[in-house]
Amino acid sequence: MSSKVIAGRYELLQKIGDGGMAVVYKSRDRLLNRFIAVKILKPEYSNDAKFIENFKKESHAAASLSHPNIVNIYDVGKEGNINYIVMELVEGKPLSQIIQEDAPLDYRRVIEISKQVAAGLGAAHKHGIIHRDVKPHNILISSDGIAKIADFGIAKAVSTTTIVDGTNQQVMGSVHYFSPEQARGAHVDARSDIYSLGIVMYEMLTGEVPFDADNPVSVALMHINNEITPPSQLVANIPPQLEKVVLKATDKYQANRYETAEEMIEALNDIEFVTRMVGAGAGAAAAAAAVPPQRRRVYDEDDDYDDDYEEERPKKKKKNSGGGKKKWIIIGCAAAVVGVLGLLYAFGIIGGKLITAPDLTGLTIEQAEAKCDKYDLKVEASDYKYSDDYAIDEICEQDPPAGDKIRQGRTISVTISKGGEEGTVPNLVGKSKDEAEKLLTKYGFKVGKETYKTSGEDKDTVIEQTPGAGEETKPGSEIDIVLSDGKGDKEAKVPDVTGLSQSAAEAAIKEAGFKVGTVSHASSSNYSKGTVMAQQYPADSTLTQNSTIDITVSTGSSSSVSLYIDYSDADQEVFYMTVTVSDDNGTRNVVSNAQRKKSDEGETLKVKGTGTGTITVIFDDNTVMKKSVDFDSGTIS
Repeated sequence: MSSKVIAGRYELLQKIGDGGMAVVYKSRDRLLNRFIAVKILKPEYSNDAKFIENFKKESHAAASLSHPNIVNIYDVGKEGNINYIVMELVEGKPLSQIIQEDAPLDYRRVIEISKQVAAGLGAAHKHGIIHRDVKPHNILISSDGIAKIADFGIAKAVSTTTIVDGTNQQVMGSVHYFSPEQARGAHVDARSDIYSLGIVMYEMLTGEVPFDADNPVSVALMHINNEITPPSQLVANIPPQLEKVVLKATDKYQANRYETAEEMIEALNDIEFVTRMVGAGAGAAAAAAAVPPQRRRVYDEDDDYDDDYEEERPKKKKKNSGGGKKKWIIIGCAAAVVGVLGLLYAFGIIGGKLITAPDLTGLTIEQAEAKCDKYDLKVEASDYKYSDDYAIDEICEQDPPAGDKIRQGRTISVTISKGGEEGTVPNLVGKSKDEAEKLLTKYGFKVGKETYKTSGEDKDTVIEQTPGAGEETKPGSEIDIVLSDGKGDKEAKVPDVTGLSQSAAEAAIKEAGFKVGTVSHASSSNYSKGTVMAQQYPADSTLTQNSTIDITVSTGSSSSVSLYIDYSDADQEVFYMTVTVSDDNGTRNVVSNAQRKKSDEGETLKVKGTGTGTITVIFDDNTVMKKSVDFDSGTIS
């Protein structure tokens, strides 16, 4: 399949993944000259209209997300019987493979990965999108250590490790990672994703999932009923505060978990700040000291602990107990603590108000400084690098990253873009003439020949360029552009109206700048009565505005009734019979001018229809029977 090209631009190169519902190919976008991933729905799902409908809707929802920790979706479409999604290609490994190879992972690595996943989830939750299937297989770790969440909001196919709802259509999640409310079929919200992330953290820390059994139903019941074994009982030297984060995230009750992903990130930041400066052991000691003496856990020399609590009780004084020596040890420890606090203050970890680091990417250094003045922060350019995503002199990276907690007065280190790699032509299509000229200057090129062409795009919008975006040419070369004269017909994308009510579909068509064409009706077992089951043009295809779009509205499932027709009412021995049905699908003849004999006495006719209506029987030119019928209930009156 390596020679297959989809939509005239996506060249499939090699298969890199094969899941329950789709196959993923490493591919090349010929138009933009970049590598991408193309996910193709497996053939067995191509004829399931409801599945395809959900696939498209959820893919479009996921495509609305743009975040460094979410795999970007560039395009969704269909060619023939192939349904596909075009995604960002992440060079790296799934977290599941990393866990299999390296677990238990170092707690610092667990914190870093978890913060990035939580950041991606938080961005999705703000858009009202819940993942519902957070698991290591759906978390990709790029070669430079960036965690990216994949399969966002896309329905999963049924497998031996998933649970579905009663319709066998919507997968609730992967059983080892989903929340108790998913297991119960109850309301799912952002805290359900937080629970799943907590399970992923548990597996990173221990190399094991907390619940496992021979079948998925048993695992689901364990999520509902069984308490999680603290990870520190499986692996030593896990900071107690990190264990607290895992146990809070995986609490059985949603109300007891973190309310938001951002709240969870803040808790992880607090652990990271302390352990970065004083080490995990000191963090464990500090956590132990914060527990009241009556409930203090007993730690061994390896920082591990058991579940028994040591009651504080009076002890007899001992002679030569070394009290003087202990006194100097206490003084030394106090001095060390003061020193550590001084370091924390000097580095801005303590002291000053804790705020959220602003996003500086895409700004110039001057713009970033002006923005940070408002937050009492400083900006320092620490590096320069080529970037295809940011123009020359724009900030492409920052440390700490946007969204992290930071103390006022601290300095944010930024990396400045040197523009795209030398000789790579930027994409100008869709930009105004002025924007295109500025962009070419930043990339080291010149504006070449400018011509105009009739187009529905706004006047002076670039509609073509030579050389094309992503092509290589010498720095300083001229790039020819074709501009719109603004005199052509406006075009717009066709909305997806399948599954909507007729009134909602008509409103959506008009709002998109089109007209409603012919409205026909047909029966359907996949679409409820009154909803649109088909549309003339596929969703997201481009069409001239004011064009008409035909739709087909479902009349519900077709059913049949049995009607006995008595021939005794016929005037002649040989006569001609016509049977007419009027129902929600309109009026039609089910028997048309068919010859019958009166001596045959009669016949039972099975009549199919939808909704309610009438059946009329005509012998020659005389109406001999007219019955009201309800096809839904199967009654005739």
